[in-house]
Amino acid sequence: MASCPGPACVVFDSSLTDYDFGPAHPMSPLRVDLTMRLAGELGVTGPGGLMTVPAVAADEDTIATVHDPRLIEAVQQAGRTPSEAKASFGLGTEDNPVFARMHEASAHVVGASLEAFRRVWSGEVLHAANITGGLHHAMPDRASGFCIYNDVAVGIKHLLAQGAERVAYVDVDVHHGDGVERIFWDDPRVLTISLHETGQMLFPGTGFPVDLGGPDARGSAVNVALPPGTSDAGWLRAFHAVVPPLLREFRPDVLVTQHGCDSHADDPLAHLMLTVDGQRAAYLALHELAHEVAGGRWVATGGGGYALVGVVPRAWTHLLAIVGGRPLEPDTETPGGWREHVRASLDLTAPFRMTDGRHPRYRDWSEGYDPETWLDRAIHATRTEAFPLHGLDPMP
Repeated sequence: MASCPGPACVVFDSSLTDYDFGPAHPMSPLRVDLTMRLAGELGVTGPGGLMTVPAVAADEDTIATVHDPRLIEAVQQAGRTPSEAKASFGLGTEDNPVFARMHEASAHVVGASLEAFRRVWSGEVLHAANITGGLHHAMPDRASGFCIYNDVAVGIKHLLAQGAERVAYVDVDVHHGDGVERIFWDDPRVLTISLHETGQMLFPGTGFPVDLGGPDARGSAVNVALPPGTSDAGWLRAFHAVVPPLLREFRPDVLVTQHGCDSHADDPLAHLMLTVDGQRAAYLALHELAHEVAGGRWVATGGGGYALVGVVPRAWTHLLAIVGGRPLEPDTETPGGWREHVRASLDLTAPFRMTDGRHPRYRDWSEGYDPETWLDRAIHATRTEAFPLHGLDPMP
């Protein structure tokens, strides 16, 4: 691995928006298009900003490092003949309707993430992002939750094959990162940490504090199951109570993060109450941790997020600005040209500023634990189950 850090990049070309379940599906590629337009108009990408690089689709052998060849064959067949989609592989369902050239579009997302992983590990860049990636629900043998192939898991497999000894994965999507966790369930080289709305209330119904990894990797899976209604202060309290101590103890070679922004209060599919400002605070914290624990080596992906105009473009533009080392001030105005594009093409009013007007604050866990609150009980349960397996004291 090269020791000299290079610049940062985002892997993107417009054909990555071909991953498209159709106009009625929540996971519209419009959110990606609007993000990249906003980032470009703000100078986050383009001349003087974050370098944009293309990627080729991943080949079948590479996808098969994670996925059963029978799933790959089923995806290819469904993309050619939708009537032959097989529900046993999670295809042709309400969550995962089939579309023409589904395999090719899905393989391209994998290839884009793989390029981000490759560039970070080679030392060509220090940070790399793929906002079309983060398809964390896909399982080895089936598509799940809008995710056909698990690009994150393919990327982590690549790191391990290239000699990485420890990889940490932090998932801040509102839904449990079940696919990535399951793929590395019994691999002590990979630490997966997921902060999500409790599976008691939300798909996929998994990810509890007692879920800690397989017999050869106890403690390699860590889950914070948050109560519905958790807002910036509570979410950041949970994050800082769990994530930094574990990453400091694990000392990964690379930090990999998934940034589904469906934790926002306006997201239609879940019940957390974060703002763009709280999400930005999380991105800044993860960037700092990448430098503290992983020599700055950081791969950031997208994920969920279904408030297509009001939330996703602003949240992920903040993420890209942080990846590029030039964070945007929260009160930055959104460009008039971008707002006009939203009005003319969608007949919607876009946000005027990059902030929701909040200034996130949280009470540090060291200041005490309140067992009367669901949030603190959830944090305490995770620390009690996971911390001793890493030699850490679970008490404040």
